[in-house]
Order: sequence, then C-alpha cells, then structure tokens
Amino acid sequence: MTGLDVEVADRILTIRINRPDKRNALSLAMREEFAAVLLGADLDADVSALIITGVDPAFCAGVDTGEFGVNKLTAHDRRYRVTPVRALFALRKPVIAAVNGACVTGGLELALACDFIVASDRAQFADSHAQIGAMPTWGMTALLPRAVGVRYAKQLSLTGERISAQRALEAGLVNEVVAHGELEQRARTIAALINRVDPAITQTLLGLYDRGDGASLAEALAFEADAAADRVADADLLIQRSRQYRSDESH
Repeated sequence: MTGLDVEVADRILTIRINRPDKRNALSLAMREEFAAVLLGADLDADVSALIITGVDPAFCAGVDTGEFGVNKLTAHDRRYRVTPVRALFALRKPVIAAVNGACVTGGLELALACDFIVASDRAQFADSHAQIGAMPTWGMTALLPRAVGVRYAKQLSLTGERISAQRALEAGLVNEVVAHGELEQRARTIAALINRVDPAITQTLLGLYDRGDGASLAEALAFEADAAADRVADADLLIQRSRQYRSDESH
C-alpha cells in the first residue's frame, strides 16, 4: 500500500490520496506510483478524464518532510526526475482537482497543475515553502501567478497565509466552491460532461489553451486557426450533436 487509491468508473479515473495521518503528504514511492498511474491513464482509451482528491480532512500537504533525511535527491534529480506536476503536464486528458481540505505547498502545486479546481467549502490553500525555508520545485512560481496574478502570488508565497475556499474563488485560484458533501459528485458531473466530447477535440482544445497561455493574441489566434484547418468536420454529425446539445440544455 503506497497511500494512493485508484479506481475507474464510467471512463473516469479517480486518484484518492489516502494517507490522512500524514495530511496526505506524498512519499517518494507515492510520487512514483502517481506518475505511473497517469502514464497508464494517458494510454488507456477507456479513460476520458481524471479526478484527484484526498481523504478527509486534507487534500495534500505536498512532499513527505519525514523523508528529507532519508531520500536525498541530488540537484540533477530535482531538475530532471519525474514529479507529479511534470507527469500531469505530460498527460493529454483533462484532470479535475477536487480539493476537499488543506491544499498546501506541494499540494497546491499539484492542484494548480490540474485543468480545473473544484473546492469544498472546507478547503484552505497556502504556500508554506518560504516559511519552512524551502524552495518550490514543482512549479509554484510559474503556476501560481498565472492563476492569481504576480502581486498576489508574491504575497501568498512570502507570507504563507492560508486562504479560504471563498477567497481562492475570488482570486481566480479555483473554478468553483461547493458544499463539502457535494464535492466529488460535482467533479464527476464535470467529468461526465467531458465524456461526451470526442477525445481528439478534448486533446486539441487543452493543447490550444496551454499553448495560448502567455502567447500574444496574434499567436494564440494563429494556433486556433491552424488547428481548425487541420480538422475536417462531418456536417451531418455536427447537426446531430447540435440538436442533441440544445435538447439537453432545454431540460
């Protein structure tokens, strides 16, 4: 048992971090298994979306600090070894972070690397790297300002202050906040809607948003135009799906 529970149902793969006595901190073995699970999901045609969550009361506290004196990574390891965030960036399928509780330091980096963040009203967010004397290695200084802006990212990282789910929503850190008991169902509803989409379109759209992030408007528009030109649409299928979409929206 590494502390990761993995299940697949209705084409949705759920990874549940199950180490509540350690605030769901990720040991080295858990991080390696996490990357392996993502690789398997990426290659599995029967998986269309993923959900990452934790066993209450925490989402994830990042790395297991108890291993700091045991598993000593070299500078080369820290730069090039596969991390949960690198594994998420390599994944070509949408990932929903269902943040159920404390989402701190490496746990925050993990959530930021997901495509969507749905938070429980019990969730809290913080970056404690600076306060404990550590440097982020999973992308905090790149990911956090893209979510909340550079000024607020600096404040969060230097102060280590915890913010509520509602404040995270106001800052643009999360997509939405739901009642704690509704969290996983809401994440599954989002994933089920994604299930309707042609996987090729899902992958292309995710790629366009990622490539366009930080690009100029002209570059982002060009990326989209190129992608559209490469796709030959089936007119009959478009009409059929448009009717189905309108029918679903009317109910």
